[in-house]
Amino acid sequence: MKKVLSIAGSDCSGGAGIQADLKTFSAHGVFGMSVIVSVVAENTDRVIGIQDVSPDMIDKQMDAVFEDIEVDAVKVGMLSTPDCMNEVAAKLKYYHPANIVIDPVMYAKNGCPLMEPAAIKTLIGAVIPLADVLTPNIPEAEKITGGRIKSVADMEEAAKVIHAMGCRAVVVKGGHVAGNAVDVLFDGKEIWHFDTARIDTKNTHGTGCTFSSAVASQLAKGVNLREAVQKAKDYVTMAIAHSLDIGKGCGPTHHFWHLYQYGLTEEQLSGKKGMVENET
Repeated sequence: MKKVLSIAGSDCSGGAGIQADLKTFSAHGVFGMSVIVSVVAENTDRVIGIQDVSPDMIDKQMDAVFEDIEVDAVKVGMLSTPDCMNEVAAKLKYYHPANIVIDPVMYAKNGCPLMEPAAIKTLIGAVIPLADVLTPNIPEAEKITGGRIKSVADMEEAAKVIHAMGCRAVVVKGGHVAGNAVDVLFDGKEIWHFDTARIDTKNTHGTGCTFSSAVASQLAKGVNLREAVQKAKDYVTMAIAHSLDIGKGCGPTHHFWHLYQYGLTEEQLSGKKGMVENET
């Protein structure tokens, strides 16, 4: 089984952050691990408070995983402060894992900030160059580039600007632009568009976390970049289509809709298939 590590904040409401990442990993059949960098008291409606984990404890969590378990991919999410960013960057450089997918989380779905404004410079200088894939949404891409994005052509230009900052590939996500949900992938040579019809729902809490974790899961399984992005797009679209009307604000996506809809077979529940395969 492939093993994927999430380095991100914890969402106590279960829809985003570490919790969404672990659900996504499980849905993709990979073993999920976590390094918690911030504890976020949030729900579907608001962020109540953030308590950052010390850089020393981040360091120890990363050591605990890497010294014992092979890591096939890393997803990096919320990094709220320059100290946190520098610590994670230093450890990633030290362990040099394959398939680093970075989601530069700046805001919660309700618009509450999750990254200190002063940390943008550190994000650009220390974190972005480590990414095999960077997955900003449009507001995040605007913050990183300093430009305005109002069209798919603007998304393409932003992807090129961000790629020049040192990452290997960029997916600018189009969820904040009217019309179809178009994501733009640029790998330094080619541009691809991933286009789906927009789903009319407010329940999209954790979609960015889910998408980036799905990309990391696919890359860990050996899928090429373009296919990994397409499969992740398909998965998050499914999760949004069957999103859950939980809470007073933006509800979460449904990471396990297929499992909840159809359940496990009697064979899977009993483990008989695995027993037969092990015996043969």
